[in-house]
Amino acid sequence: MFDCVMPTRNGRNGTLFTTEGQLNIRNAKWQSDFSPLDPGLDGYVSQTFTRAYVRHLFKANEILGLQIASLQNLSFYLWLMREARTAIREGRYRAWMREVLPRIDRRL
Repeated sequence: MFDCVMPTRNGRNGTLFTTEGQLNIRNAKWQSDFSPLDPGLDGYVSQTFTRAYVRHLFKANEILGLQIASLQNLSFYLWLMREARTAIREGRYRAWMREVLPRIDRRL
């Protein structure tokens, strides 16, 4: 199930939440991935910083990596709550949840 403990703590430990799923930025597979952190979000952090760059920051123990990860996760949570509120207002929350939960709960 989707881990919604604390977005900043998860970010500081290398777990980033995206609209595509959760990723552990420390994994080697992100070393050459120059795509944005989250193409599904339009925020500055999500679009400006690449997965490879943030991974590099984590591996180099740069504090900026922790900050970027925390901001990414907070942006994701803001998006998630905004989308949930919209779905509730439109009376389609259950359908929305069945669509979104499997996508954001998967590990990338």
